[in-house]
Amino acid sequence: MINNYNFVVIEGNIGAGKTSLTKQIAQDLNAKVIFEQFAENPFLPKFYQDSEKYSFPLELSFLADRYHQLKAELSSDMFKNFVIADYYFTKSLIFSKNTLQDDEYKLYRRIFNIIYNSLPKPDLYVYLYLSVENLQKNIKKRGRDYEQNISNEYLEKIQNGYFSYFKQEKEGTFLVIDTNEIDFVNNPEDYKKITNTIFQNQYSKGIHRVIL
Repeated sequence: MINNYNFVVIEGNIGAGKTSLTKQIAQDLNAKVIFEQFAENPFLPKFYQDSEKYSFPLELSFLADRYHQLKAELSSDMFKNFVIADYYFTKSLIFSKNTLQDDEYKLYRRIFNIIYNSLPKPDLYVYLYLSVENLQKNIKKRGRDYEQNISNEYLEKIQNGYFSYFKQEKEGTFLVIDTNEIDFVNNPEDYKKITNTIFQNQYSKGIHRVIL
C-alpha cells in the first residue's frame, strides 16, 4: 500500500465501519492512530433516552473531549509519521446541528469556531457511505444497548448533515465512498479495493464520489 498523505480522516455515519477500517489501515501502515473516545461519556446513554434534555450537555462534552484529544495527539511533530483518525473535529458541528435547538446551536457554533482554527486539517477526509438500512444492520450486529433505538430519521439527518458540510467547505478534500456492495471488514479483496481507492489516487480539493 503506497501512502502519499500525512493525515487522513476516516468518517461515516453511526455503524458505517469507520473504526474497523481505521484500525486495519493503521496496522498495515504502522501509523499513529486516533480513535474517538466516547465510551465513558456519561451523557450518551442519557441522550438516547431523552435527546431534548441532554443534547446540549452531550454536545458540549463531546466538543471539549474531541478538542483536547486532537490537540494532544496532533502535536507539532505529527508529520514525522503518518496519522489516521476515525473522526475529526467537524463531527461536533455536524451532530450538534441535528440535535440542538436553534439558539443552542448558534451559541455552540460560536464556541466551535473559536477553537477550530487552532487544529491541523486532514490531507484527505474519507466518508464511508452506507444506506440507512445497512447502517441499522451494523448497529444491531454490534449490539451497543444505547444505540438500539436510533431511528432511521436520525441517521438520515446525520447523513445529510455530512453532505451539507462537504458542499459548504471549500478548502477540504473529501472522498465519499459508497460501500453498500462490499464488506471490507471480512473480505480481503474488498479491503484492498477500498485502500487502493484511498491511497493510490491523488485527489484535488472538493468532493469526489466513488462506488465500490
